[in-house]
Amino acid sequence: MKKREFIAQDLISKIYQQQFPNNKLPTQRDLADEYGVSRYTIQEALKRLSDIGIIYTVQGDGIYIKENIRSNPLIYNSMTENSYEDIISKTIYLKKVSPSLDIQKTFGLKEDNLVWEFQRIRIVKYQITQLENSVLPCNIFPMLSEEDIEGSIQNYVQKRNYITNYKSTFISKDQSKLLNCKKGSPAMEITNRGILNDGTIYQYSKILALNYNCTYIIPFNKENYEQRQKSKRY
Repeated sequence: MKKREFIAQDLISKIYQQQFPNNKLPTQRDLADEYGVSRYTIQEALKRLSDIGIIYTVQGDGIYIKENIRSNPLIYNSMTENSYEDIISKTIYLKKVSPSLDIQKTFGLKEDNLVWEFQRIRIVKYQITQLENSVLPCNIFPMLSEEDIEGSIQNYVQKRNYITNYKSTFISKDQSKLLNCKKGSPAMEITNRGILNDGTIYQYSKILALNYNCTYIIPFNKENYEQRQKSKRY
């Protein structure tokens, strides 16, 4: 993942956790120092948040979070049309590892904290459709087994929310062997962050999905539309 993509997702995650007082982001310089990148990278990440209607800038005052960002939920995808009886997960591996710097930032962990790392395939109606790589913090899940992985991680929690990001990609040679498809097949790469109501992130995962589609309800944002029309005129 490119640095600007990680920063954009991490900022969205923190926004949903309400980590920024008064709905205001730190300055570009402070964000650049926090993530250890250039201001240009921060500007690219913030541009993405602005383009999707999460933040806006008040000239000379700062970067603010829009209050209606929770009103654009994902309501349907090609997995949810199937019952759980039709979805089977098979574990490729499950192990404890030391977190990378990005994973430490995602979960708010220290270097000596361990995380669970696992890979699994999902089979829908006898067809392999997804390859998932996930990370879970060991301090939230001290005990985890392959049986748990092949069930539902979400059964561990009763209150949860998701931040999801999508981008198109192509299947590599190694991935094609696991997914039983041709190398170079088109797929959707889905990045998930599972968040509890108290703001704790309990899962970070990347999923490669074949034949994937999704539908959003996106309320018309009159303010954002008018601002874009104004920018176009100038």
